[in-house]
Amino acid sequence: MGGAKAEDKPAAATAEDDWCYQFGNKNAFDLKAPKKSPLALRVVVFAMTVLCGISIWSICMKQLGSNGWSRIVKIEVVEQPCNKSTVPPSEVQFVHYPQPTTYSREECKCNAVRFFAIISSQRSGSGWFETLLNSHMNVSSNGEIFSRKERRSNISSIVNTLDRVYSLDWNSSASKNECTAAIGFKWMLNQGLVANHVAVVDYFNRRGVSAVFLFRRNLLRQLVSQLANNHDRFLKQLNGTHKAHVHTEHEAHILARYKPRLNTSSLIRQLKQADEYTRDALENLNNTRHITVYYEDIVRNRTRLLDALDFLGVPRRELASRHVKIHTKPLSEQIENWDEVYSALNGTQYEGFLNAADYT
Repeated sequence: MGGAKAEDKPAAATAEDDWCYQFGNKNAFDLKAPKKSPLALRVVVFAMTVLCGISIWSICMKQLGSNGWSRIVKIEVVEQPCNKSTVPPSEVQFVHYPQPTTYSREECKCNAVRFFAIISSQRSGSGWFETLLNSHMNVSSNGEIFSRKERRSNISSIVNTLDRVYSLDWNSSASKNECTAAIGFKWMLNQGLVANHVAVVDYFNRRGVSAVFLFRRNLLRQLVSQLANNHDRFLKQLNGTHKAHVHTEHEAHILARYKPRLNTSSLIRQLKQADEYTRDALENLNNTRHITVYYEDIVRNRTRLLDALDFLGVPRRELASRHVKIHTKPLSEQIENWDEVYSALNGTQYEGFLNAADYT
């Protein structure tokens, strides 16, 4: 009996040890989770990325609002280039596609625009000429924009004004805005042009601006017109108002009744100064792309206007003006001291002005 008990202890101990060994053995139970598929993890990460992106985009759109989105769309549209392949290489510099800030050119944004300036002097027929151009459906000429001193006070003011005109942001009764094909204005020589001719020529050549030189050959008729205009400026003969240009025969007749008396002792000097002033101006501005047109040529032959339209690159059209000519009689009937004037100029380089029939 005692031997049997002695032999049982080792057996029990062995069984317990075996159980503990088996419990502690890392291979006794398979507790390790099975490996997840790499493809499944990638799908989860991708889905989370997409959800985050959608969430961020939604927040940004709420902050921008519809106006912000429309601005983005507009910027993309404006930056689309216009096709210039049909423009001859020699003309590329003078063809423009302005982008005004005050309105959208919309479907006309790729319509080519030419820049021009009518360069002239007072009482040379420039007002009449400009109205003829403005009767063209594709031309906008904005008048004497530099008649106001603050716009020509210095070259910076001049350049700022020019930039507004040529960006199509200048608003006037002549502006055709969206679909204009030629944009310009009228610039008198004494309105800051001669004084700043170097900078102006540089601007014209840099921006591709074409100049239309319009002058009058008969300086004596021009002088008579200037004196008559100054007379009406003070007297205001038309119902208390001054009109440099008229639209009825009745108004023209009233203004033409005034006959100036010329100072014959200084007349030749006056004519010479006016002639030299114009010649010097033309010489200083000669390095620009330009065409020279004379008032007398247009009066005698209206087809001369077609040359101006060709120069501006716009289709030929029949042009019209409401302006009525004021002085339609021979100079002998429009100058008070005609006999003295005739004697002073006869036999001089200006005698051709006496009988020139440029008034019809």
